[in-house]
Amino acid sequence: MIPTARCLAAKPAGFMKRSAEELTRLTRIAWNNEGLHTPTKPYVLLDFEDDSSVAGCKTMADRAVGGFSTASLDYVPADPATSAPAHARFHGSISTKLPNNWRVERTGYAAFRNKDRGFWLFGRLFWDVDPYSYLALRVKSDGRRYTVNIQTDSIVETDIHQHRLYTRHHRVHELPSDNHLSAHASPEAAESQELAETIFPSGIPPALSDVPPESTVMSTTTSTTTSGTTGWETILLPFNAFVRTNHGLVVEPQTSILRQRVKSIGIGLTDRVEGPYDLRIHKIWATNGMSESEIEEEKRICGVDALPVDEGVRSGWQEEWSHEQKQPASKAKGLKALRDEWDQ
Repeated sequence: MIPTARCLAAKPAGFMKRSAEELTRLTRIAWNNEGLHTPTKPYVLLDFEDDSSVAGCKTMADRAVGGFSTASLDYVPADPATSAPAHARFHGSISTKLPNNWRVERTGYAAFRNKDRGFWLFGRLFWDVDPYSYLALRVKSDGRRYTVNIQTDSIVETDIHQHRLYTRHHRVHELPSDNHLSAHASPEAAESQELAETIFPSGIPPALSDVPPESTVMSTTTSTTTSGTTGWETILLPFNAFVRTNHGLVVEPQTSILRQRVKSIGIGLTDRVEGPYDLRIHKIWATNGMSESEIEEEKRICGVDALPVDEGVRSGWQEEWSHEQKQPASKAKGLKALRDEWDQ
């Protein structure tokens, strides 16, 4: 059966379109021998410049259990006047009001994720991000404590790997100095130390604290003015820093993400701070660092907050050896976090 133009143009993507796109991607990888070296080009997972990506996502909120929080994901067209790209707007309101249901003890959450990607010619369709070290997100945040959620085709279907979405506008909640969890503040710790100890039995993992760990790659712009700032920024979260959770609880033993079979990616808000929220998302992709082919778009959208080109990506991680000294000419290529991960 030959896919028709109508099948390939369908939104959201149908079986034939999904199969054609995946075959094209795999053929390109084989033709260019990309599987034989570290990828330097991004692998786009969700591109919200395409309204079909927004249509291919679902929202969730505590209304499913009788709560009063709301969640919407809308497509916003590009605005040439401000250089704002087309993007998705995740917005709504958080309410901690309890429903008239004794079974519900806690509310105040909202989230979105992509829907099941369906099937293609060779079975269920997953994202294979195994050759990549980072999950990259280009967002415009209101500063609330959002969490990035990744679900894979694991043995325990309800397992979710999570990482805090840190931005330059990230608001940190100050805890009393006598609180032993204050070094890694969190909404749960602020609400109840007993609750925090239940959710984080071994302590709050760095990736879920309110203090960005060193492995997170963010803009280091420190300008005190708004000149050149668009509000957009790109954040790189190491895949190996995501924390395995189940129904909101950190579980042991911790296991790495099954990168070859990623089912869904989404963002949630569980800070339980009542009121409106508004997060804009342009794109989510897998990467090994910012490449030269991406820098023009990065600077156009993020302005002075743009990430620089990663030197490791620029050079292809190739060390130039000095025949005289028998030592690398450069000892510091690529991001330290990327290098540390690959050395393990």
